[in-house]
Amino acid sequence: DLERFLNPERVSMPDFDIDFCQDRRGEVIRYVQERYGRDQVGQIITFGTLQARGVLRDVGRVLEMPYGQVDKLCKLVPQNPAAPVTLAKAIEGEPKLPPEQLPDLVDGSGYFRTDMARLGFDIFARPAARAQLLAEVEAQFAAYAATGLPLDHVNAHKHFHLHPTIAGAIIAVGRRYGMTSLRVPVEPRAVLSKIEPAPIGVSWITGPYASLLGRAARRAGLQTADAVFGLAWSGAMTAPRIEGVLRRLPEGRTEIYTHPGIAGGFAGQAPGYRYADELAALTSPEAVSLVKRSDIALGGYADF
Repeated sequence: DLERFLNPERVSMPDFDIDFCQDRRGEVIRYVQERYGRDQVGQIITFGTLQARGVLRDVGRVLEMPYGQVDKLCKLVPQNPAAPVTLAKAIEGEPKLPPEQLPDLVDGSGYFRTDMARLGFDIFARPAARAQLLAEVEAQFAAYAATGLPLDHVNAHKHFHLHPTIAGAIIAVGRRYGMTSLRVPVEPRAVLSKIEPAPIGVSWITGPYASLLGRAARRAGLQTADAVFGLAWSGAMTAPRIEGVLRRLPEGRTEIYTHPGIAGGFAGQAPGYRYADELAALTSPEAVSLVKRSDIALGGYADF
């Protein structure tokens, strides 16, 4: 746009905008750095934020998902321009049934209760709470089925499906909706101890319930992983830990779950979670090299 050069009232220097294909963008950057000096070349980005539905639509485009599937998925996130709902809040606390149908499961704001110990007791001891739980589980499976997306496996937020009553509801309802796999959070501590001492945390409580869940899943004909890593070091699966696990994978199917991100500081983030470190760990050259071993096959639950 030569008009910018001819405008005598312009204070700042004009610039040229040239777009390069991402396939060979690195070559252009290297050439400019070598031609003009690395200290004379900078990369500038535009930073913006997206609401939950916008994030899902952008990810859907990148993954080349059918528009209809993406649209159905987006509509699962409540639309409230005055008080936008984050993805974390939509996943963690938004019931599918109207709150008035779930008086024992939700708080005064209409979101699921966060007093998990007391809620777990109510679900176990109160028939009304169990009936509401079963109805909500049914509604959640139905909502997901309506998206048309394949169901790889099922688990609950904060592994609340370790609760036997919740597990029973998920297994009973999920099988009718084509559920074939269920996460059973069993983490071999013998493997962790060879990498570095790991905190016991609540595993002494959850361990027996995980064993019960595994037996219930197998009786129902569901697939489970033989080992799940990411519990003791949740939110802190750093490069040495990821690489340590990959070097010591036990026999059978192993799930490694992380919480990667470019940065923390967002609404709903988990306190102390090292999102950027986990992303760096997953993309480190050493981790990439380790997963290319001939004795490792990658995939989701449905792939095995």
